[in-house]
Amino acid sequence: MNDAMHKALLPTGLTDALPEQAEAELMAVRSLMNAFRAHGYRAVKPPLLEFEENLLTGPGAGLSSQVFRLMDPISQRMMGLRADITPQIARLAATRLASAPRPLRLCYSGQVLRVRGDQLRPERQFTQAGIELLGSDATAAEAEVLLLVVRALRETGLTDLTVDLTLPALAPMILQGRGFDAATIALAREALDGKDAGELKTHVGDDAAAFALLDAVGIADEAVVKLEALGVSGQAGQLIARLTELVALVRAKDPDLALTIDPGEYRGFEYQSGIAFTVFAAGVRGELARGGRYTTEAGETAVGATVYLDAVGRGLPEQDRPEMVYVPFGVDAEEMDLGGRAMVNGLDPETDEDAEAHRLGCSHIVRNGKAEPLG
Repeated sequence: MNDAMHKALLPTGLTDALPEQAEAELMAVRSLMNAFRAHGYRAVKPPLLEFEENLLTGPGAGLSSQVFRLMDPISQRMMGLRADITPQIARLAATRLASAPRPLRLCYSGQVLRVRGDQLRPERQFTQAGIELLGSDATAAEAEVLLLVVRALRETGLTDLTVDLTLPALAPMILQGRGFDAATIALAREALDGKDAGELKTHVGDDAAAFALLDAVGIADEAVVKLEALGVSGQAGQLIARLTELVALVRAKDPDLALTIDPGEYRGFEYQSGIAFTVFAAGVRGELARGGRYTTEAGETAVGATVYLDAVGRGLPEQDRPEMVYVPFGVDAEEMDLGGRAMVNGLDPETDEDAEAHRLGCSHIVRNGKAEPLG
């Protein structure tokens, strides 16, 4: 292996983003952040590294195995390299923004690094962008976050989106009310998540409520009717009523959005305390975004959503390379109208300026005080 090839090798899950990919991501992040800010979400920028305990509380509690750790040589305390930005937003809201008016709307973008990838997302380093709405218990908060994320994704150029709603806490609530013990509930929850009717029967027998949850998977308008038919009360009943209200709010604003429900899914939503959602696009590997309601370490209710730019990039149509204008050495084109094209300045006199412009990938050249197409 020669030296150049050796230097090009990177650890598993880490890649170089070349100009086409990096520029597409830059434009997508800019589009997302503009959409978020246009709806009252203020941008924040937490640091890449924090003290370990700050990253692993509240919504970050389930990410301990994904956090790279190192010792801070100044404080001699353990630091973590963030695997997700949501815990940092919760920390900001509880500390430096504790006195800010509620509901508090924040947005962010930045890189995260994880110890390992998975089958759907083998990348260990990728960009997140997202929003957090803190301090409101209204179902309208879930609707606002969900609809804004869908709108923002569409504005990047993505189409054919589907939102899958889930209720991570519902199955344990119902099964506990049916008298099942904690161990049985955990096994039944696994079966519901895997849509395994045989395994579910092994643990709960022919319990009608458990199998009703398995049956209530599919188109949202039909699934909520099946869930309401359970007739459960208490917290479980309130959660189903909230889901019904959310579906109605989303339908009123975006009637054509493909909306599905899977009440048994919970993996990846461990810290969510209410309704959660995932956004997919047809033909795109992995989820585009994930969000839902949770409670911060400070006890504040919040709704948030994270957009994964690696998946967004896979779904965007291939963009044409931007047109560039070659500006020959010694020519000042700063005040010229170049038609929105990028300017590439010649750094040395050239005997054949057209050939140099072609070599550099330019479509135009400045001649006689204006940008002219190359032959």
